[in-house]
Amino acid sequence: MTRTWTPGTADADLTAIATTPRLVIALDFDGTASPLVPDPMAARALPEIASQLARLSALPDTFVAYVSGRSMHDLKIITEHAEDSNVALAGSHGAQYWFPGLGDSEAPGAATEEGARESLWAATQPIVDKYEGVGLEPKTFGMGIHTRRATPEVEAAAFAEVDALVAERFPHWRRRSGHRVLEFSSRVEGKDTAMTVLREHYDATGILFAGDDVTDEDAMKVLQAGDLGVRVGPGETAGTLRVESPQEMAALLETLASERAAGRE
Repeated sequence: MTRTWTPGTADADLTAIATTPRLVIALDFDGTASPLVPDPMAARALPEIASQLARLSALPDTFVAYVSGRSMHDLKIITEHAEDSNVALAGSHGAQYWFPGLGDSEAPGAATEEGARESLWAATQPIVDKYEGVGLEPKTFGMGIHTRRATPEVEAAAFAEVDALVAERFPHWRRRSGHRVLEFSSRVEGKDTAMTVLREHYDATGILFAGDDVTDEDAMKVLQAGDLGVRVGPGETAGTLRVESPQEMAALLETLASERAAGRE
């Protein structure tokens, strides 16, 4: 049963995750660390989110990661990543990683057929160009179709055409839908994969994962006893807690950081 967390209030599950010996805080980016914005590449983490993540990453046995469907290239841009950062990155829904002190790596998996992405991008672009407010995002393992500037009617028509194209050309590619976005990937990894990789990499005894969209539920559903899932905004969820916005997510992180710091004094 998911319950709404009220900023400034105590919560037993939040306290429990704050006291786990080795903690990973993993956040989706768009809609969780950053408000959704019309131009996807203009997204940036709220300052209050960034400051609390910095505070958490400075604590002993506490590790921070962004987990996103964005390609690693784009994720580094929107997170304003620096090579000396303490924040790990999981891009392409768990197919690409960057870890502090190690750098870039990819999860093992089948390579995309040579030229397949470029062929799909070329075939999709004329469809996208037909519709006002629709954009194509090339990705490392596929593509995303963004409709944040489009009307619902335009979105439905554009998605239908792209769906038909991909079903004909690449029927085996994984399809994902989210807030005003439709994605296709030659890789099968989801954010559930990222939870496994982060847990093993950091030998975590607990993971706090927060997300706002359908793809984030892949991660929520594989959280274990001792973990905590937080849904940001409306929608069905396997998460334990819900906050209403990225701003409230920042407040939750502040409470988490304060409780974890107090437990380590």
